[in-house]
Amino acid sequence: MPNRIPEIVILRLPMYRRALHSLEQDNIDVVSSQELGERLQVTPAQIRKDLSYFGKFGKQGMGYNVKRLLAELTRIMGLDREWPMVLVGVGRLGTAIASYPGFVPQGFRIVAAFDSAPQLIGRKIGSLAILDISEVKRTIQDKHVDIGIVAVPGSQAQRIVDMLVASGARAILNYAPATIRVPPGIHLRDIDPVLALQSMTYYLKP
Repeated sequence: MPNRIPEIVILRLPMYRRALHSLEQDNIDVVSSQELGERLQVTPAQIRKDLSYFGKFGKQGMGYNVKRLLAELTRIMGLDREWPMVLVGVGRLGTAIASYPGFVPQGFRIVAAFDSAPQLIGRKIGSLAILDISEVKRTIQDKHVDIGIVAVPGSQAQRIVDMLVASGARAILNYAPATIRVPPGIHLRDIDPVLALQSMTYYLKP
């Protein structure tokens, strides 16, 4: 099924899930596609079309049961389990990522952190002891890790991504300022705040 669903639909699912979680917190039992669309600035027709890829979750004129739809999206997105992750690069950015408290409540846990700088090996970030980068493959395989986070300088990023993929990682979250190539079947997401800022200045210039 995932191969037949447009990627843009998959990218919208976390937004739907976040909105549904907020509705649940507000003790709202039923939501219409119109109300959900207003929260997310998405048309009701788009919401109905996106959800139709995965089944039927509501009745016309009655809306969606919030708890049921939230549970279904959680299952569809694979968030009904915990996902172990490894982090490569423990400079200032990597330290901030390793210390971020928002991963665990959403089902993601950094189980190991790596760096190549000798002065960092053995230091701790919370409960994580920084490991030498040579231990990446063993750790990924021993801990059954699918997700790697890359927070290294751009010049090192491709080599690190190649190492993670060769070690068994199937998804890469890349914070490095570099254009990364991955083989078919490997899922890559880039997070670059500088590029995001540069795309906004187009609208701000005189």
